Amino acid sequence: MLFPRPDRGRGVIILPMNYHIWTIGCQMNVADSQRLASALEQMGLSAVDQPEAADIIILNTCVVRQSAEDRAVGRLSSLKPLKQHNPELIINLMGCMVGVRSHDELERRFPYVDVFSPPSDLRPLMSYLFHQRGFQPEWDFEDPGDHPALLLPERERGSSVSAYIPIVLGCSHACAYCIIPYRRGPEISRPAADILEEVRSLAAQGIREVTLLGQIVDRYGLDLPGELSLSGLLREVHAVEGIERIRFLTSHPNWMSDELLDTVAALPKVCEHFEVPVQAGSNEVLEGMRRGYTSEEYRALIGRIRQRIPAASIANDIIVGFPGETDDQFHETEALIRDLRLDVVHLARYSPRPGTLSERKMEDNVPAAVKMQRFRILENIQARIAAEINADYLDRSVEVLIEERQRGRWKGRTRTNKLVFVESEHNLNGKLINAGIIHTSPWSMRGNLESVEGIPVEEPAS
Repeated sequence: MLFPRPDRGRGVIILPMNYHIWTIGCQMNVADSQRLASALEQMGLSAVDQPEAADIIILNTCVVRQSAEDRAVGRLSSLKPLKQHNPELIINLMGCMVGVRSHDELERRFPYVDVFSPPSDLRPLMSYLFHQRGFQPEWDFEDPGDHPALLLPERERGSSVSAYIPIVLGCSHACAYCIIPYRRGPEISRPAADILEEVRSLAAQGIREVTLLGQIVDRYGLDLPGELSLSGLLREVHAVEGIERIRFLTSHPNWMSDELLDTVAALPKVCEHFEVPVQAGSNEVLEGMRRGYTSEEYRALIGRIRQRIPAASIANDIIVGFPGETDDQFHETEALIRDLRLDVVHLARYSPRPGTLSERKMEDNVPAAVKMQRFRILENIQARIAAEINADYLDRSVEVLIEERQRGRWKGRTRTNKLVFVESEHNLNGKLINAGIIHTSPWSMRGNLESVEGIPVEEPAS
């Protein structure tokens, strides 16, 4: 709802305004953008697809890799002519490109940007709209403990079935290569009461699956004496009526406890899927990365996951070309991937991030061509492994939560986070279906509709 702000005894006339949000990066950025969109729409603004049609343009940025930062800089530079043509246009730079520290250098580089917002922080834009344009949010944006109601943006209402919920902001682990602690700040767990309020609100709006987010999500609550652990929080979310599936990410091998594994095994709504990065298979490289565990300890963790939850799928992250990585050390990573046969491996080539330990203390001495060669080797190995794992789903019936219609087919995911496409004349959006898998590949599957919410169906005659 929109309120005029009193100004010397008279209301301020506020014309209808449009906003456009461009988001790049991790699921946390997606969640931040959704929250900002929700706050703007509660103030009376409307979303538009094209930045040229917007009165406010928000770029929610990522700088984890140089390629992501380059894309953000390119997009930001493309807005300069729009600002020159329309000086009233509001440009808001948000996210990890801004970070939690001084942004004086950004102000010098991009003087046409009106507002700089740290990650997960809606207050700078709210303050600008209040003081410069007369908007009055319903929530107290000057109070760090207050926040707007989490309402789905208009274009998502009635169609979205899953949502991300940040539960841990920032990170205090400080891996040698990682920029996140410098840009998102130290680890802060959100109060469980706030999280559960959001889960209930989303369930009332038709959300059926929630994903709890944190840079090290397993550490939830450790910084809040007396707060729930992640296991305890999962149990509370599990009790929320209307939520059918629960996921969490990203985990760290040092903090994935047996208690957490037992909780996942015990709670039917918690999906048997884990995102637990290793980053390298060489102990020397892991030590240089400051990861805090060995390859042997990671292998043992995967064994414990599979022992307790045999049907679990596991996703992994690997960085190739870390400073000093030798051929022999790379081959240890290659062996780890071959041996563990994980469902997904997210691959990245090392790029130095300004201010990190590796950028300050280590020479980026693995040639770009070698990094790409190693990337391709692991990519090909993992494609074969994923193809073989997914082939085991052939002729099986699996539960799929349908998320949207895409190019004439319904798209959804299994509990183990496998992407499944189904052709059907029925409206399946938001439905839990059973699909008989008829085709598999390393990246997705196709299935025939067998039942919707447990009720057998037949396709209409053509």
